[in-house]
Amino acid sequence: MATATQKPKTSVKLQPIGERIVLQREEGEDVTKGGIVLPDSAKEKPARGTVVALGTGKLLDDGTRSKSQLKEGDRVLFSSYAGETVEIGNVEYLLMREDDVLAVIG
Repeated sequence: MATATQKPKTSVKLQPIGERIVLQREEGEDVTKGGIVLPDSAKEKPARGTVVALGTGKLLDDGTRSKSQLKEGDRVLFSSYAGETVEIGNVEYLLMREDDVLAVIG
C-alpha cells in the first residue's frame, strides 16, 4: 500500500519498441498565481513528465542498438507537440521518440 510520501507504482501494459519511450505527463496547474481557477479546457498541458517505459534503443546502421540515455523514473522536459496520447485504463500516457526529449530534470 502506498503512503502519502510514496507514489503508487503504475503498471504500464504498453511496451514501446525501438527508440520510443512512454511518459506519464505531469498535471497542469488548476489555479493561476493570481488565484483564478482554470477549467480543463483552458489549462496548458505541461511539457514535463516521467519516463515509465523504454524501448530497446535506436537501430544503428551496423545493425546494433544504441543504449538509451534515459531510464525509468527520469523526470524530463519534452517538445510541446511531441508524441501520441494513449489512454490505458484511466491513465493517459505519451508515446514518443527519445529524440523528442529535450532535457532530464535533476
